Amino acid sequence: MRSLVLSSLIAALCFMPPTVAAVTAEPTAGTNAIDHVLLWGRDIDQTTGILAAKLGFQVRPGRNPGGVPNRYVRMTDRSYIELLAIARPDADMDPGMQADQASLKGGPGVRTFGLRSSALEQARDFLKAQGYAATDIFNASPNDPDGAGPSHPPRWRLFAFEKPPLSSNLFYIDYAPDLVPRIRPDEHPNGAREVSAIWLLSADAEADRKQLERMGLAGATPVHLPQIGARGFCVPVGGKGLLALQPDGAGVAADALRNGGPQVLGVGVGVADIAAAKKRVERGYESMLASYRGSLGEAFLAPTQQDLGLLIEFHAMPANGPAKVCGPMPAAG
Repeated sequence: MRSLVLSSLIAALCFMPPTVAAVTAEPTAGTNAIDHVLLWGRDIDQTTGILAAKLGFQVRPGRNPGGVPNRYVRMTDRSYIELLAIARPDADMDPGMQADQASLKGGPGVRTFGLRSSALEQARDFLKAQGYAATDIFNASPNDPDGAGPSHPPRWRLFAFEKPPLSSNLFYIDYAPDLVPRIRPDEHPNGAREVSAIWLLSADAEADRKQLERMGLAGATPVHLPQIGARGFCVPVGGKGLLALQPDGAGVAADALRNGGPQVLGVGVGVADIAAAKKRVERGYESMLASYRGSLGEAFLAPTQQDLGLLIEFHAMPANGPAKVCGPMPAAG
């Protein structure tokens, strides 16, 4: 029996345009990159407007099968944010979509994220050997309108879990490398280049850390995010970070957990010019925003939680080579 999240993923992927390419996989867990999050909005046009007008992203079109349209914010490193919404009362939603909506109670937010692997079979075998109930690997249809035809590899392949191993839903995915849109560095007016981190919020960050380690994602570093009142661990994934967080006293994290339960609380987005990005978001929200020093240098938090049900932390891209994502995070300034 397919898991709820897998049913939702297959429905979404069946109408997504050509997407990201595979990259070299880690030999044990078969996981090497943060791929994307599924962001539900109240209305697809409203969410598009927030991301474009207030935040300065370029939003690419998707499709609208069964009254559940999607759109995309794609990055130069091929990570992305997928937008979803319900367009009509009788929308054709599979059990996974219904479960997401039940958790979100009709509001915006993220409950599911994906990791990209070019060693999908090895990753699945490894996880099954660790005792996880991984689903079968499902492929895009041979007649996928965005694919290369029945004689070519499927556009995407994925597996999920019958029982979520983490506080938020997780899936593993791979793509056909010859069906990849090339994203220009100047794609986004705000200078965005990558989705660099995903923030998982639950009541027990240690439980998520232990699960990630068992899944082959080790090397966690303790972190403290005073700007949202959270602490936990940063787990390195292909040069980026999965943050397993829990509330640390009163604050944004405690309020989010109390009101929405376990969730993907936020994402980190690397930008080419942090000062220019900050000015653009300040204009969009008509308010001054505080800067602070994060693990990747100067950063600021966009006030997107009410609009999107998701926090977006913009941070400066390193000038000379890759930065250590999962290092100590200084206090907010």
